[in-house]
Amino acid sequence: MRIERDFLGEIELPDDVYYGIQTTRAVNNFAVTGHKLNEDFIKALAIVKLAAARANMKTGRMQNKIGVAIVQASQEIIDGQWHEQFVVDCIQGGAGTSMNMNANEVIANRALEILGDKKGNQNLISPNNHVNMAQSTNDVIPTAIRICTIKKAAYLVEVMNSLISSFEKKAGMFNDIIKMGRTHLQDAVPITLGQEFAAYAEALKRAVRRISDEQRNLHSINMGATAVGTGLNAEIEYIQYVVQEISDLTGQNFVSASNLVDATQNTDDLAAFSGVLKVTALSLSKIANDLRLMASGPKCGLNELALPAMQPGSSIMPGKVNPVIPEMVNQVAFQVIGNDHAISLAVEAGQFELNVMEPVLAYSLFNSLTIMTNAVNIFNSKCIQGIEANEARCRELVDNSIGPITALLPHIGYELASAIAKEAQKSGKPVKEIVLAKDIISAEHLDVILSPTEMTRPGIAGKEYLKTAG
Repeated sequence: MRIERDFLGEIELPDDVYYGIQTTRAVNNFAVTGHKLNEDFIKALAIVKLAAARANMKTGRMQNKIGVAIVQASQEIIDGQWHEQFVVDCIQGGAGTSMNMNANEVIANRALEILGDKKGNQNLISPNNHVNMAQSTNDVIPTAIRICTIKKAAYLVEVMNSLISSFEKKAGMFNDIIKMGRTHLQDAVPITLGQEFAAYAEALKRAVRRISDEQRNLHSINMGATAVGTGLNAEIEYIQYVVQEISDLTGQNFVSASNLVDATQNTDDLAAFSGVLKVTALSLSKIANDLRLMASGPKCGLNELALPAMQPGSSIMPGKVNPVIPEMVNQVAFQVIGNDHAISLAVEAGQFELNVMEPVLAYSLFNSLTIMTNAVNIFNSKCIQGIEANEARCRELVDNSIGPITALLPHIGYELASAIAKEAQKSGKPVKEIVLAKDIISAEHLDVILSPTEMTRPGIAGKEYLKTAG
């Protein structure tokens, strides 16, 4: 065991742990979610600490011997070591001070080991004086949040693009399958299944563009702002160096915020980014709803699509298979929407020179990115790629509907078309049969007007016949 002290007193710690007294106090104070820090966020914290150590060595403020040890310890964390030593809860008071100090203490104690000393010797390497040199929680945490968010956004965009490709592939496969389009959940006019799937791909492309556009706004960081944005205790040269070091370490073009006070107190850019995640979730959920409806049945529903059967659907009903993957997508969307609301409240709740609600903001934002990435990947591999169309059922529903009557409007007028639609609805006879029986249009021309190609593209179906008929 070892004893560590702060201005509140002393605490005895197991000698094999790398975190210290402030982390221990936080663990005791904030047993809230049971969730530890996100791994990408831990790495982002280590990137900030490594960059700061290099910048402080460049200005001459930090001794190279100490700086090199801090750099090595930070790099080990970036490479995946010591993550089990990050033990603070994700939701905490203090604007993230406990997260920052957890990182400071782990890095300081590991750096001491690298130099051949014992953990806890703060006279040689101090979590506050050395690892946190020229920094504050108030610039470290906002910067780490942005580094982590940009990295996670790249994962999401990658799987979104793969999902888009799958929808486009299915759109090509289903291009000639005519089915009923629906508005208000009622029969409308024919459409092709390929057109529907192409529309899903287009909606997701817009989502990717929004995500990409908003993540670019997260490249402005407030390193060097220290406590309130005035840069107290941080040299001008340090600010320039640390931003460049972070850019080099991440491969991203980070820039110093034009107004460090603004960048320290305001988090609206994170709210904007969360907003596009919410919109993406809405689009995904709408698509999932459509697929569930088109696959409904199979005997007593629409049965236009067959989704891959992933598992038995009931503990009591033999043979039942449920659309479990789209249902999962719906639920992930609900969570992302809820997270966005929590983020909105956190952004609004900042006061004066700092937003102290950043822990719950980060927790919610990282959760949205993680579960959306996982859900999209599962949606693609376990549902979309294996969807099959029931072409015969799609055609049957078109033939038995009154929707195609709309294509006859330019030829017979609204009043006569309405009368035929009413008769079809009452008698159950197909529109085509009633029109032929009344000898309104010849069978040859009717086949042209009601052909899938004519009814599912812009223009007037059978336009050439319309001219010759006067």
